[in-house]
Amino acid sequence: MLSEDEMALLEAVEQAGSLSRAAARLGKAPSTISHAARQLEARFDALLFDRRRYRLQLTPAGRLLTQESARMSQDMARLTRRVKQVAGGWEDRLAIVTDEILEVETLLPLVQSFDRLDSGVQLRFTHEVLGGTWEALREGRADLVVGATSAPPSIPQLRWAELGAMEWVFAVAPRHPLARLPEPLAQEQVLPHRAVVVADTARRDDARSYGLLGGQPVLAVPTMRAKVLAQRDGLGVGWLPRHRVAALLQRGELVEKKMAHSREPNPLYIAWRGEHEGRALAWWVEQFQQPRLARRLVQGMPIAT
Repeated sequence: MLSEDEMALLEAVEQAGSLSRAAARLGKAPSTISHAARQLEARFDALLFDRRRYRLQLTPAGRLLTQESARMSQDMARLTRRVKQVAGGWEDRLAIVTDEILEVETLLPLVQSFDRLDSGVQLRFTHEVLGGTWEALREGRADLVVGATSAPPSIPQLRWAELGAMEWVFAVAPRHPLARLPEPLAQEQVLPHRAVVVADTARRDDARSYGLLGGQPVLAVPTMRAKVLAQRDGLGVGWLPRHRVAALLQRGELVEKKMAHSREPNPLYIAWRGEHEGRALAWWVEQFQQPRLARRLVQGMPIAT
């Protein structure tokens, strides 16, 4: 990598078009600049300055050296900042996996608050579904999981806390055959009709589905939003988070049906592994353990910061 003086020399020559004008820019004698240019060429054993024209220019090799040295200088500056960042207790990056049941948009105000810490930590948000959320934590693809829907599994040094409970509603499209049946609906009445489920993203563990009857036809979709839209369009039936479909129920685009066997509110969890507790992880865990914030997150409400 070039020194600051060598970088300044190349840039001055490129801009000034001659060694004398470059010397004037740098406040040095022309002989000093000429000697430095020859030394630089000798160091790389390459012609870096095109002296054949009236206006002195960098050769392709000289331009490459300038560009790559600038890039390396920036990389070194970034590396220095990251080393100091990690030495100060901050992680280099933090991977947060949310269960698809939550709307990640509700977390954006928290990202703004975190940015004000000026930690330098890079955040990465991804979605998983059901067992895939816990699997991401077990396999190291997540530093923190938010909104996991099943009980915490056995993971080394696992730490967890409850966010709250999510309420569910069994909903169908107004034109669906189940919409016209008297309540409460029995399982035998629902069984012949296709259920819409969000596909479990677990790669190694057995995939699971909630609220699905044995032998019921299934339409698996990749997101909760797709599930809501599919049920709204009459493509199937199933349980939906009440807060996600409150507006559709109010407008009559979905119809709530009482069930003979109701679904209890679903506890949601945050979890992390105790061996990787940096300052960024500690900050996020602290936010989610605030009761008011956790309640708003579970209810799908914007988080005020």
